Amino acid sequence: MTVAYKIAVRHSRRKTASIYIERDGSLSVLVPEQTTEEEINNILKANEYKIHKYQARCELLNEKATKREPVNGQSFLYLGRNYYLQYHGEAKEIEFKGRYFYVPEGSKEKLNGLFKEFYRKRGYKFIVPRVHKYADMMGLTIEEISVLELKSRWASCSDKKRKVNFHWKVMMAPASVIDYLIVHELCHFKHKRHNAEFWNEVDKYYPEYQKQVAWLKVYGAALEV
Repeated sequence: MTVAYKIAVRHSRRKTASIYIERDGSLSVLVPEQTTEEEINNILKANEYKIHKYQARCELLNEKATKREPVNGQSFLYLGRNYYLQYHGEAKEIEFKGRYFYVPEGSKEKLNGLFKEFYRKRGYKFIVPRVHKYADMMGLTIEEISVLELKSRWASCSDKKRKVNFHWKVMMAPASVIDYLIVHELCHFKHKRHNAEFWNEVDKYYPEYQKQVAWLKVYGAALEV
């Protein structure tokens, strides 16, 4: 029986299969290189209950996502705090002052683009030194750090080149959540899988990580412009 899920299948040299349910409810499966389609379907079928459970949770959280309107006084998040939108005729880009985002007049699409660029630029300045701080603590050297648009993850890493990536949306979360995401990705350079050794490594450098995981589960859907 074929399991009717829209999934992304990736093959690797690993010996075991892993299922990842992304924050948007989509499914990723990482399997050994010679795994057949039938074997993949059997893996999904064996984990059907868990998949349904987590996808239902994602759907529920996404229903609670904040829908922001491009009007004066609308709140937008930055590092876990709400600041208020204010259109200003002389603004050329987003100007962040006090409790306000001063923005130029324009369409919702233009406003979204301005916020994405704001979070990306601020994110790079904010995240890079924190990555190097934790990398030094862990005895790691990171070659490249990016803040960009990721499809369905808050952050990712690559071992071919010591690189870590962060979604610009993380700049809406509290600094403590960002620190957890940094530690999480750096720990993957030591432990690829989310096993006990991995979480012990995370706990070593960020003991309160469970609070940040819980925060993302509850409020992650609100990190939208």
